[in-house]
This record gives sequence, structure tokens and C-alpha cells, in this order.
Amino acid sequence: MERLPCGVAGVGHLGQHHVRIYRELPQAELVGIYDTDNERMKEIAGAHGTRAYESLESLLDDVRAVSLVVPTSLHYEIGKIILAAGRHVLIEKPITEQVKHGWELVEMARANGLTLYAGHTERFSPPLRSALKWIRKPRFIEALRMAGFGVRGTDVSVIHDLMIHDIDLVLSTAESDIEKVEAIGVPVLTPNVDIANARLSFADGSIASLTASRVSIERLRKLRLFQEDTYISIDFLKRDAKIYHRKMDVEDLPPGPTSSLDMHDLVEMVMPPVKDEEPLMLEIADFIASAQGEKQPEVPGETGVRALEIATEIVRDIERRLAMWR
Repeated sequence: MERLPCGVAGVGHLGQHHVRIYRELPQAELVGIYDTDNERMKEIAGAHGTRAYESLESLLDDVRAVSLVVPTSLHYEIGKIILAAGRHVLIEKPITEQVKHGWELVEMARANGLTLYAGHTERFSPPLRSALKWIRKPRFIEALRMAGFGVRGTDVSVIHDLMIHDIDLVLSTAESDIEKVEAIGVPVLTPNVDIANARLSFADGSIASLTASRVSIERLRKLRLFQEDTYISIDFLKRDAKIYHRKMDVEDLPPGPTSSLDMHDLVEMVMPPVKDEEPLMLEIADFIASAQGEKQPEVPGETGVRALEIATEIVRDIERRLAMWR
């Protein structure tokens, strides 16, 4: 398979890493980059030995696939240009600001036989992937994503900035449709919501609780799943997964008082090996393979829009509560 000519539109904090990875992946040919910040573009192009293009259109003339790494408010407008040019595109999360725009991009890609990839990088986190084979029919899912304050990303609420990662992870592990969304959130340091909690109720009776904050002192990124005989704890920062599995059935417990038994008697803990891999590199490699027709994308555009739909419902319920307090 020949190398896929690729480019990057937007080379800010995250975009620069897309540039680096396209340069490193043997299945990709980094043709060039484009950014409206000319000085920044030239700096990144020089650092990675690639071409700085004067316009997006000229970049699109020379590539077959593009990473779109610009502010969310521009995803729809620029995404349409890329798809109209017949190019495959990976759009960083959230896929668009509005759900209807996300579905429009999905339909454009489908009509033109193109790959539209949603940049939900956490799907490729090594500790998550190491735990996947143990996840089956979780009944309660708890996601905690806490970060300190930073200016980057504050143009949107914490739901679209941080929580959307966990919305996508919950949707990918739950085995039922969401029936009800309840949420609460507070703007603390910005005009947008900075800390939020959402409760997602599924048709099969399972529940997911998601908390996201960008005004926390402690950094925390954990996903915990509870199912009939297993508790799974994934720590994205420590890059480990712990599987607590019940050793014996209830019928096998000794009769009468069982005070002599402790957790070590009842539960075994497994720490599956976690590969030393970069999630973004795995994601871009999957995007390239999808664009070349080798496989179906692990995170297609439809997936990104579904996560955005739930994020939109969460924001709507938070706004309803905030209106009550004003």
C-alpha cells in the first residue's frame, strides 16, 4: 500500500502533534500544513521539515486526507470545504458545535464515499484498551475528569471541552439506549459552565454518572465500571487498569457467620499489561487505514455526532436549572 498524502489544518497546541505523527507514521506522507497564523505555521513547518501552504485550498489540491485541528466554531465551515474537495478528514472533538451540522457532514462524507473521523482520542488510551475484554454489561459507570484552569478550551463549556470524552466512552461500553439525561453545572471562573455532573439513565436500568471540572486543584481522569461479578478501575493519568473479579459464587460461600472472610478471600485483582503507546498516534493510524479502505473506522463521524447529541442534552438541562436560580 502506497503512503497516503496527508496534511494538517490548524497547528496550535494539539495540531502540532498531528503534524509530528504524520511525519513519523510510515503509512503517511506529510505533504504540508495550513494555519491562519502565518508565523506559527512557518515555525511548525520548519520544525518538521514540511511545507507551509498559503491557503487551505492549495493544501487540499495536494493531499488526500486532512486533520482538522481548529476551534470548534470553525469545524462545520472548514469541514464542509474539505469534504467538498473530496478529501478524507479527521475532525477533533467535538465534531461540530451543533448536532444538525454534524449530521450534515456525515451525510456529505457518506454521499462522496469519504472517511469522516471523529477525534475522540481517549478511545485509544492503552489502559482502556487493556481492560476492554473484561467489560460486559456494566450496570453502573462512573467517570471523573478533573483538571486545573487553563485558558485553552474555555470558549466552550466543560461539557464540550472535557466531559464529551467520557460521554463517548460511556456510549461505547453501554449496551442500551439512553432514556433520560439529568445534569447540573456551574460557571465558576468563566461565563461558561466550568464544573458539571450528568446522570445518564439507560433503557436496561443501568446508570452512568459523569463529572467534569476545569477548576480543580487535583488532576484526575478515571473511569470505573461495576458489573455483576467484576469491578473495573481505569486510571488514564497513571496509565493502569485494575480488574477486581469475584472468586466464588454466592452459593459457594461458607454457611453461617463469615466474619473470617475478607476481600482477599472473595476477590482477585488483575492488572492487565498496558502497552506503551501514544493514543493520538493510534487514532491517526486508524484514520489513515480507514481512508485507504483497509478497514472501517473505529470512531466514525456518526459516533462523534451521537456524543454531541448527549452533550447538547446535558447542556440543555444545566441551562434549565441555571435559569431557575437567576
